[in-house]
Amino acid sequence: MSGATPTRRTVIAASGAVALTAGCSKYGDEGAEPEPPKSEASSSEPSKSGGKKQPPPKGEELAKTSEIPVGGGKIFKDKKVVVTQPEKGDFKAFSAVCTHSGCTVSAVEGGTINCPCHGSKYRVADASVADGPAPRPLPPRNINVTGNSITLG
Repeated sequence: MSGATPTRRTVIAASGAVALTAGCSKYGDEGAEPEPPKSEASSSEPSKSGGKKQPPPKGEELAKTSEIPVGGGKIFKDKKVVVTQPEKGDFKAFSAVCTHSGCTVSAVEGGTINCPCHGSKYRVADASVADGPAPRPLPPRNINVTGNSITLG
């Protein structure tokens, strides 16, 4: 039965190729901007970008600057981000996901960001590894500090 009718094998192979292509479009996009929170992404408003990449919208407020202690920081587990203030007025943000085994860090104490799972510690100034087994620093996250408000950017 040859001709224009596809075989079952052809249909399965073609659908698998489509699935692989769709699945790989986001995998490994290291350094790419994180997807916006669902409340922003689910907007029914049509895109006004005309196909051009637009900067991401300003995020919601994470904290007031007064909530981030000098020499310490604060973890926002729901956003998977930690904001630190190594020196007065200098705010930094990093992923709150440990680079060792993917646990969320749990505390910022004694100048380090600490993971409860295996004891990894990261410096508040630059998220470099202060104590292993973490293999690399926490990746930076973008924040905006406007007045006394800190937003995820």
